[in-house]
Amino acid sequence: MLNALRQCTRRLVSTTAQPYPFSTVATLPPPPAVPVTEPLKAGKGLMSYLTQRLLTPEKAALLARFGKRHPQRILPGSVLQVSAGYAPTSFTGVLLSIRRRGADTSILLRNIINRTGVEVQYFVCSPHVKDIKVLNRAGARGTEGRAGTRMRRAKLFYLRDSPDKMTAISAGMRK
Repeated sequence: MLNALRQCTRRLVSTTAQPYPFSTVATLPPPPAVPVTEPLKAGKGLMSYLTQRLLTPEKAALLARFGKRHPQRILPGSVLQVSAGYAPTSFTGVLLSIRRRGADTSILLRNIINRTGVEVQYFVCSPHVKDIKVLNRAGARGTEGRAGTRMRRAKLFYLRDSPDKMTAISAGMRK
């Protein structure tokens, strides 16, 4: 009993990495490509280090287009097509809202399928999101996609209650 207790405390106090006991396939991630500096170990400059490590350049460029100050920013009311990687599907809908939280930024798309409102939330930096295309741009800025009218709200949740306005936004695509 005493030996078992000693082994348990030795395992808990030990800082060496133990192999995962339940799977022979589990591996440890490789060491970071960006070297860890001394100020970083003290906690200074941690966020810039994390953004370098977490976002690929393609995802960073896509994330910047949902920012407030980008010249070709994507505004609520735009019609977007999101291609998912985990299944060969794409979802087209009106952009209702943008939740800006850095690498955790998400968008909410709504479409009416078989007379039923369908809302899908996508995280912009998710590895499942392969591509986001702008089919109809809200506001007349930029050259990508067709230009529609600019919405005067940041969140377009009122479109849930009025499907006629929702289809009017989407109908601009069929003209």
